[in-house]
Amino acid sequence: MSMDFVFGLPKDSEGNTGIVVFVDRLSKMAHLAAVPDSIDAEGTAKLFIDRVFRQHGLPVAIVSDRDPRFTGKFWKSIFKVLGTRLDMSTADHPQTDGQTERVNRVINDILRSVCADLPRRWSSMLPVVEFALNNAVHASTGFTPFYINGLTHPRVPFTLSLRDSGLGGGEVADRLADISPATVQKQVGEFLATRLNVLRRVRDAMADSQYTQKQQADAKGRKCVECYEVGDQVLLNAKNLPTNVVSAVFKTKLRPRFIGPFTVTAKKGLAYTLNLPRKLRTHPVFYVGLLKPYRDPSHVNLETLAPTTRALPRIAVGESASPTEPRSEFELAPSPEVGVASHPECTGTYSWSS
Repeated sequence: MSMDFVFGLPKDSEGNTGIVVFVDRLSKMAHLAAVPDSIDAEGTAKLFIDRVFRQHGLPVAIVSDRDPRFTGKFWKSIFKVLGTRLDMSTADHPQTDGQTERVNRVINDILRSVCADLPRRWSSMLPVVEFALNNAVHASTGFTPFYINGLTHPRVPFTLSLRDSGLGGGEVADRLADISPATVQKQVGEFLATRLNVLRRVRDAMADSQYTQKQQADAKGRKCVECYEVGDQVLLNAKNLPTNVVSAVFKTKLRPRFIGPFTVTAKKGLAYTLNLPRKLRTHPVFYVGLLKPYRDPSHVNLETLAPTTRALPRIAVGESASPTEPRSEFELAPSPEVGVASHPECTGTYSWSS
């Protein structure tokens, strides 16, 4: 299961300004609940019990971002007791929980459409939005979440007259009223076989979809991904860090693009743990795409970087360099020292000390 919060909505009559979203990673079934921005880990746990546990039981793992509600001791302790693993994303890498992020965008689009006239009544529309999400065919699985979980489609107004089509859902009780035990056993076997076949097709479709998404991500953002080892020095992309902790001038325009260098202390796949100073106050694990190698300028041979320039003839004051092309009084003669000033390693990174 994955979960996330959506905040920034207009305050409703009960003071709610956000939504907590729970999504099953297999069936893609979603459960939604309106929440105030003051909700804490205990309140979130109660919603989990009410919306998820009572219908589906405990998940094996919960994927989430590093929201303070999920990183606190209460949240970690309760799921340690329940035996559920907590998988949290690395810093500034929302692709880890891309499934819930995508559902959040769909929820925003639906609410924007249905609540355009009465924006403060969005919370009253959540049950309908949840039903619509779970009754829509998912691109990754090829089925609706309702069908994956129950092998049946829920009854909606336009299917009430389709009693013999298999879409209504209410005709099952009519057919099971008077049947023999042998027929029941046969139908149960067919139901289980269909269930296993659907789950097999869902898993295959999800594997294909995940592979396609990975290929697209690799083609866009991982062309030049480098590998680092423990002990290497790297620079960290500062785009998602607060300006006041990465820049001494507190100006967004003048903030450095990279800060460091920092030492790699551990690695796991494409996630690297850095030795950060305490004043940075952020999670030390980062996706490799936010890092770049640090090269000490003192170890660079400046002679190889200086451009080759031929010596210019000495020209007396008032004399022109060429009889046909007089030198402009604003033109500066090139100097060999220019090569040192254009040192490629002078990138303007912000230096940190632990």
